[in-house]
Amino acid sequence: MKDQIREPLVLALDTSTASLAAALVRGRETLGSVQSLAERNHSVETVSKLKALLDESGVPPDKLDGIVIGRGPGSYTGMRIAVSVGKTLAWAWNKPLVGVSSLESLAYGARQAHASQFAGNKATGRPDWFVPIMDARRGQVYTAAFASNAAGGWSRLAEDGVRLMHQWVDRLDEMSRDAAAGEEPARIWIIGDLTLHEAEGMRLQSISAEGGSKCEVRLQPFTMEGSSVAVLGAIRLEAGESDDVHSFVPNYTQLAEAEVKLLQKSREREANPDDGNRA
Repeated sequence: MKDQIREPLVLALDTSTASLAAALVRGRETLGSVQSLAERNHSVETVSKLKALLDESGVPPDKLDGIVIGRGPGSYTGMRIAVSVGKTLAWAWNKPLVGVSSLESLAYGARQAHASQFAGNKATGRPDWFVPIMDARRGQVYTAAFASNAAGGWSRLAEDGVRLMHQWVDRLDEMSRDAAAGEEPARIWIIGDLTLHEAEGMRLQSISAEGGSKCEVRLQPFTMEGSSVAVLGAIRLEAGESDDVHSFVPNYTQLAEAEVKLLQKSREREANPDDGNRA
């Protein structure tokens, strides 16, 4: 294990969604942040926005303790931008690189934003579940599940993955009913961009209510925040953890359509090498 860093000063970036989210954080204190909803401009704006963030906060790169990157899953092109920028800066500035789950960052940010609502959970000890979602097309979502208890504990319930939203709703209902006494959720938060999946979220509300469950289902639109990416990365740095700069890659979860077509064409060319030489 590498040396632990107390209250690390980190620069964090995530471009896995339509929001370019960046933040400069020391420990749990946010010194500055950026949130831009122009996905098509991520590739041209990212470096300049990070530089401006450091300049406005009066922090030179050599004072940083690490670079934190949201590694996905999410937008195929978006993830590559953050990972490429993060690797370049970590190498150029000779700083540790730390990757965190973009889905966990989304969930953790929502948890922090609604922390005041957990006070009522202390009497029962029941946790809140946070279920981040990002659209993955064809009725699918990138998703995971996390639990937060009244004492501030944070744990993972389901791994990052791509799932059919309809089946995922059924699975969440099953998980909540099968939870051990005292571990059943007081609330399930479906968070993220709900535009294409609100109907399924409302279906979870209905089946929970119809089944007599004491679990409340809340649908909460939420946009990625750089501060949550930074805090999760700082936790890893504090534990002495970091990633290898050269082998660091995004968590694609599944191949994007463009990549599938590219691989298919590549295989066709390998099978018919003479075709590419024909006039």
